Amino acid sequence: MEFIGEFNVLPQLPKPIIRLNDLANNFYFAWHKDAQDAFREIDPDLWRDCNHNPVKFLRSVSQKRLEEVGKDTDYLQKLDDVLYGFDKYMTTESTWFNVKYPEYKNKLVAYFSAEYGFHESLPIYSGGLGILAGDHCKSASDLGLPMVGIGLAYHQAYFTQRIDATGKQTAEYPVYNFHELPVTLEKDKNSKTMIITIELAGKEVSAQIWRAQIGRIPVFLLDTNISRNDADSRQLTARLYGGDQEMRISQEILLGIGGVRALRALGYKPDAWHMNEGHSVFLGLRRIREYVENEGLNFYDALEAVTANNIFTTHTPVPAGNDAFPLTLKEKYFRDYWESVKIKRHEFMELGTEVQPAGYQIFSLTILAFNTARFSNGVSRLHQKISRKLWESVWPDVPENELPIDYVTNGIHAFSWIGREMGELFRKYLGKEWVRKLWDPEFWDKLDEVPAEALWETKIALKKKMIQHLHRRMKEQYERNGMGVLQTRKIGNILDPNALIIGFARRFATYKRATLLFRDRERLIKLLNNPDRPVQIIFAGKAHPKDEPGQNLIRQIWELSQEEPFKGKIFIVDGYDINMARHLIAGTDVWLNTPRRPHEASGTSGQKVPMNGGINLSVLDGWWVEGYNGKNGWAFGDGEVHDNHELHDTLDSIELYELLENEIIPAFFNKNDKGISDEWIQIMLESMKSNIPVFTTSRMVKDYIEKLYIPAINNNEKVTADNFQVAKELSKWKQKIERAWSAVSLTLEDQKVENGSDLLKYGEKFEVSLMANLGDLKPEDVLVEIYLSRPFMKESDDILTTIPMKVTEDLGGGKYQYKGFIEPKDSGLFKFTARVIPSHPKLTHKHETKMIKWVE
Repeated sequence: MEFIGEFNVLPQLPKPIIRLNDLANNFYFAWHKDAQDAFREIDPDLWRDCNHNPVKFLRSVSQKRLEEVGKDTDYLQKLDDVLYGFDKYMTTESTWFNVKYPEYKNKLVAYFSAEYGFHESLPIYSGGLGILAGDHCKSASDLGLPMVGIGLAYHQAYFTQRIDATGKQTAEYPVYNFHELPVTLEKDKNSKTMIITIELAGKEVSAQIWRAQIGRIPVFLLDTNISRNDADSRQLTARLYGGDQEMRISQEILLGIGGVRALRALGYKPDAWHMNEGHSVFLGLRRIREYVENEGLNFYDALEAVTANNIFTTHTPVPAGNDAFPLTLKEKYFRDYWESVKIKRHEFMELGTEVQPAGYQIFSLTILAFNTARFSNGVSRLHQKISRKLWESVWPDVPENELPIDYVTNGIHAFSWIGREMGELFRKYLGKEWVRKLWDPEFWDKLDEVPAEALWETKIALKKKMIQHLHRRMKEQYERNGMGVLQTRKIGNILDPNALIIGFARRFATYKRATLLFRDRERLIKLLNNPDRPVQIIFAGKAHPKDEPGQNLIRQIWELSQEEPFKGKIFIVDGYDINMARHLIAGTDVWLNTPRRPHEASGTSGQKVPMNGGINLSVLDGWWVEGYNGKNGWAFGDGEVHDNHELHDTLDSIELYELLENEIIPAFFNKNDKGISDEWIQIMLESMKSNIPVFTTSRMVKDYIEKLYIPAINNNEKVTADNFQVAKELSKWKQKIERAWSAVSLTLEDQKVENGSDLLKYGEKFEVSLMANLGDLKPEDVLVEIYLSRPFMKESDDILTTIPMKVTEDLGGGKYQYKGFIEPKDSGLFKFTARVIPSHPKLTHKHETKMIKWVE
């Protein structure tokens, strides 16, 4: 018998539960467990099989079952409670932002990111950058920040990872039907699909717009996989970080330029623009063109207007991680652009040109971002220092500590990453208000009142849930690889909730040193095979499909896990995604992080662990430099950067073994008569109390609001007011400075103790006299200042001081005498020099012109 066709019957929601559609099309469900339960209770197995995708779930569930729950009074009461909370959340006006900043509630921030990790049901993320962007949006919604997001709708996503029976990683690219995902297609006023277009090297490319609603925040995703495009253009939104450089630059033009066009088509007029990494940097070029075409500004006036409220966050601490292109490729895609805004090729290229050590030039998107944004930041305190060092060439001769790169340390969206059982523990012992007290350190001291037995039992419950999830994943993996019935049956007994379970889950890049723990095989065997102190290690994570060294690390771990001394002790699980991450982060006792400092800009996986009673064991890199206090986990390494990687890795591994053998394992297994380790509980509590209120995206987004968003909004109003008067004034002034700067010089005339003695005593002043040759400039165009340093002091605010100098005489011919006085606040050795910097009262920061001359 042969079937002659097929059809699919979509279920219809009965009227009493019709509003399940509202919950399904808002990622509010991703961090509200009662909303998830509204779907899970209908059919738990189908909910899991649909990967917790509520839209697909509602398209697949049995009509009979829907009719049953539509008549179930208990279910309907629970659903009413969920909908009440949802409606209250979506409609309240008394959000943190509106209460704190009522004068800004009608302003708007636009947030651009190449990837977003909202939930496992929308896989348009590859790793930490996307997860952070998703958590950023969720906390922006929680706080009531008026924000809109822009991204791309990848219909093949990043890739689905498989590890075969030999340990080889393979990449699968399933095609996702966006009509079955929790997103909706944007329509115009005539109910037709909204389309925007961009130009790519003379070819017109169209994109439709999907809306992902993240609580109160809409995120719009551009999709070129539509019939009006040719085959190549349809592939633009196929894969995240796929293809060659032409594909990469085309995707970034779509994100940046297409993103601005999409916001305009949708009627949005943002007051601040945030570029999450350099992928979206072309949004600045599009905005400049708008000002040139619509407001009649010249390019440099428009540049001032655009940079005034552009914000750039850099996430990458190594040069290779920053996108850059050959100048020929830039010319191919942007010749029409620089002609349209009436500038020359060299003027355009100067916005992003970077000279390589070999002498040739490339076009750096990171440099372009710094040059088109007045506000920039790294993602941890250490990363600020690394970024300043990495990009010091953008501000030649400016001291590293003064470079205008701020920092906002990353965080995590607590409600998305806390295990259900831990949330219930908080509710029981801390009260319902814990969700509103996330950033209150004093509140979290109440954790000391939680009974040790309750905390220990909750952690065991989270471990059991993780183990159940991993057993299911590993069973699928073993069956897929044909590893035999006996091997597959053993899976149900291989993870022990009473063992010390160490987790390592992240991208498999070589600098993350996933195999650091394997450098001394015999020592590791001994550590893992003590029957009285069982220790198990779980690995998960992907290597980029083109990263052979990273894939080799996965193969090494797999092969080791199959050897007899390590079988049942070391595991590597494939298919790493948000769902698996959520279980691992909640269930593991110790979270291992081994990057080669300073390559971890921030790292957020470890920030999710304390929320679930886990403890970090990490190199002092990224966020852990700020998070570690000596009592809330363990740190190893000397905190320095090493050129000899082999020696460095050996020393770090030795310290890692010693910590495990002498501190961590004994602390976990030194249990009292109730089977609980009092020492471990104290470290758990310290980990929770010190980290939970600090490393959340609630705190992070508040920092962005106060340090970057509001200043950018204010700056925009200042620069664009009165027909862009300040923008035009600054543009004209900077051009004058640029023409005259080569003639400017500074010469030391005299230095002496004010009272004329040979020795400077504490409480006395030291006088410095300079002659400044300003050429065509005037004293009001510059700032002349003494630069004071204390070379032997430890890092503090007193190491460097600048002291303004005053004009004491006009010497004629553009020359002026300046004097300044140093009055040391302490005794000891001081060093000083002097400099002249262009200065204007309406600059955003003092080194905005990137020009500086030091005394000769």
